[in-house]
Amino acid sequence: MKKGLIALVVAVGLAFSVAAFADKDLPVYKKGETVYVCSCGASCDCLTVARKAGNCSCSKAMEKTKIDKIAGGKIFVKVKGKELTFPVKAKYACACGEGCNCGTVSQKPGKCACGNEMKKVE
Repeated sequence: MKKGLIALVVAVGLAFSVAAFADKDLPVYKKGETVYVCSCGASCDCLTVARKAGNCSCSKAMEKTKIDKIAGGKIFVKVKGKELTFPVKAKYACACGEGCNCGTVSQKPGKCACGNEMKKVE
């Protein structure tokens, strides 16, 4: 009985630690924060968001906006009066390392706002 309980506690602890560190490479965005987003619309699946101006993964200039809200795993913004949503969890992120604050994330590979290749989020 004790061995089973210990195994359960270890398994639960491991699960929580994996979840806690899974997204450590992703920036945390906040309501009201100024960001730059891909404004291509529903037809584009790059869904790039950054803290610096630049081009999105589909090579188009990103639009400056503010985050209206964050809910249900999505970031909500308005660009030219139209509401756009972006997932909080990204597949790719800036790989520049410490000291970089571009905060670029995307659902497709490409370059971050700094001009460097993004890395796949693990």
